[in-house]
Amino acid sequence: MSMFSRLAEQKIEEAIRNGELDDLPLAGKKLSIDDLSHIPEDMRMSYHIMKNAGYVPEEVTLRKECVQLHDLLSAARNDGEHEEIRRKLSEKQLRLQMLLEQRGLSGSSVFTQYETKVRERLTPDE
Repeated sequence: MSMFSRLAEQKIEEAIRNGELDDLPLAGKKLSIDDLSHIPEDMRMSYHIMKNAGYVPEEVTLRKECVQLHDLLSAARNDGEHEEIRRKLSEKQLRLQMLLEQRGLSGSSVFTQYETKVRERLTPDE
């Protein structure tokens, strides 16, 4: 533990002993903590900032749309509807692939690890 960490711990323990932390607004309540364990460590801060700003990267939106179209595809009632959904799904998948290549993410080992986790979360079990 670094000297700074030890000093911080001492100050926190001192504040607890003096009762300075007893009247905090969320005292005794569970904190809402985002689980970012599925995101590579070097991308977590960027992800957190974008999330707080309400920004969703286009590739995430495209993946979500692909999952929705995949679900619709399995629920299609006739051949015409099936073909229309298949066409839309192909367009979204192509746009996603082009976007990933354009951003240099298709060959990135970090993105590959991240992509697998996203795919696991968005793709329904079959």
